[in-house]
Formats: sequence, C-alpha cells, structure tokens
Amino acid sequence: MDKVIIKNCNNYKVEDLIVIINSGIDLLGGWGKFIRPQMTVLLKVNLIGPKTPDTAAVTHPEFVRAITRILMERRCKVWIGDSSGGAIAGISPTGRSFVVSGLEKVAMEEGAIIKNFDREGVVKIDTSAWEMYLAKPLFEADFIINLPKLKTHSAGIYTGAVKNLFGCIPGLRKAAYHKRAPNPKEFGAVLAAINESVNVGLNIMDGITAMQGEGPTAGTVYHAEKILISTDPLALDAVASKMIGINIEDNPIFDAARERNLGEWRIEHIKVEGDYCTPPKLPKFKLPRAFKLRKKVNYGLMVAVINLLKARPKIDKNNCKNCNICVESCPVCAIDRETKIINYDKCIECMCCHELCMYKAVKLKRENYIGKMISRLLKI
Repeated sequence: MDKVIIKNCNNYKVEDLIVIINSGIDLLGGWGKFIRPQMTVLLKVNLIGPKTPDTAAVTHPEFVRAITRILMERRCKVWIGDSSGGAIAGISPTGRSFVVSGLEKVAMEEGAIIKNFDREGVVKIDTSAWEMYLAKPLFEADFIINLPKLKTHSAGIYTGAVKNLFGCIPGLRKAAYHKRAPNPKEFGAVLAAINESVNVGLNIMDGITAMQGEGPTAGTVYHAEKILISTDPLALDAVASKMIGINIEDNPIFDAARERNLGEWRIEHIKVEGDYCTPPKLPKFKLPRAFKLRKKVNYGLMVAVINLLKARPKIDKNNCKNCNICVESCPVCAIDRETKIINYDKCIECMCCHELCMYKAVKLKRENYIGKMISRLLKI
C-alpha cells in the first residue's frame, strides 16, 4: 500500500523544518533508503515565475534551504532546478525568478548549484504519443526530489506533484504543449508522459502556506500548515486534493495518470501516516471558479491567446559578435553558423541561445501585431 506522510508545520524556520521533514522521511524508511554520500541530488522546485515567497506561488526558499542542508549533511551535491511558466507568454523569466523567489540566495549561501533549465540543454524523449525535449539535468542527477507547492489552478483546478514536472520542459516549448492539448484531459496526458520519463525518487510538498482561489499565481494565501511526503506523486496529489475538497477522479487532468497506472489514486488504498491517519480537510479552502464551470470553459479561447502571445527567438545581427555560442549551444542545430538564421522547423524553443548569448543578440520577438500591443499593455 502506497504511503503519504502528512506532518504539521506552521512556520519556515529551518531548524523546525529539518526536524519535521526528517521525521517524515523516517516513516518511509529513512534517508539512507534513497540517497548515499557523493550523490548529485536535483531539487525540482515550483518556480512558476518571478514571485516572492510570501505570495505562496513558489516553493518557499527556506523549505528548499532545509532540504539542501539535510542533503549536504549527508555529503550530497545539491542542484536546484526549474524552468518558469512565464515563457508561455513569450518571455523567459527563469533567471529573474530564481532571484526574486530567494532561491538563488539560498543556493549561494548553502553551496547548492542553480540549474536554470532554459540554459542547460535538453534530452529528446519519445513517448507513445509525444516527442518531448526535457531539461538535461533531469537525466544527469543521481536522484530527483520533486518539491511542489500546494496550490489551486484556474484551469486544472489543482496543481501539485504531477503537474510540477511540467517545468521540466524548458523555454517557450510549454506553449506548444498547451496549444496541442488545451483541455485538462488532453493536457493530463502530457503530464503523465513527462512523469513516466523522469525518474523522481521522492515528492515533498510545501503546503505550509498554500494558494487558494484563482491559482497558480493570482490566488490568495491559505495557511494550510502541512508538509506532505511520498514516493508516489499521484497518491500525494490524491491526498492533497481530498484535503482541499476534491476527489481526484473528478479532476480530468488526472485521467491519463490514473489510466496509465502512474501511481495509486484510490484513497482507500493509500496509507496516511505522520500526524494524521486520514487526509485532514482544510476548512473554508476556496477552490477556483473553474471547478464549478469546468464543463463550460472555452478552451479554444486559450489556444487563441497562446497564438496571440507566441514569440520566437531571433538573432539581431546588429548586436551579434559572431561568437557562435548560440550555434554551439543549440541542441538541435537549428542556427546557421554563417547567417545566424534560425530554422524554425527544427527549433524546439528551449531558450538555450537566448539564455547563453553574452551580447543580448538573441531577442524574443512576437510576430502577431495584436499580441505585440497586448504584451506592451500588460508589460509582459
């Protein structure tokens, strides 16, 4: 029977977090069951955009600090990685997000290494239905710990452990998947494929402060005061969903994960341990409006918005110094060395060229005039 550990925690004091997280891991067999000295451990955070930790939009930096210290004490090398979701709107905010969230500061102070997935290169993954390019550090680390945030989602109702791996897709490519799979059921198939391709060993959810209402960025803070731990991302999401008042089988974003046996989703088959033996209900937790309106949502409108805001990398020859780092860093060889023209039939929009150019010659350009005007108005 799959286990989900739920621990009470009402603050982000590192000393308290270390004790509570260690006690939760002990119920799963202890850290020695998962890691060994000299391992490289990747912490896959939720870094949806340049948001401060008090917004409850990102994995709290002190939560990450506590786990980093735990791993460092066990002589592990720690990477902290993600690709921000803002790239869907045609910008690439991951570097800024690491700064604004406080995660870059934590990494510097604790001796961890930031892995900006937009600049680390990709690995091509072929699934039964999708050809995907996922960030290379996911396949270079010895062990991956998924650190999702407990949040609602205005389209997907809830976002947690399974959804957090969408950040494994670097750069602007996220928009293409949203466009090809605009409704929750189709998008859930994308998430299931990513989860099957990435070998996550542990999931530790930051639910000390959660986001309710119109998440994943525009909701309000809810003090859930919980940490959830499991080796099974679907079981963790089933329990967390129950806590906020949703049965996971009523959320179509999880249909593919359930059908493909990604993990256990039936509450009666999940053993809850720690400070609870059943999922505790979070009183007066506000769900997004989409939960009631989910059969009426216009997903065609979502595709139209993505088309309006779509951007592509283009090389400004006036700024280009012909250093060719863009050419050499492109994982699919889409940039001509002489002309610096990008072959968009080959380009996977991973953002390596944009992130690594030292002369800011690689620009993100919108081709739709209306999209340009909207982006100027919204300052995105």
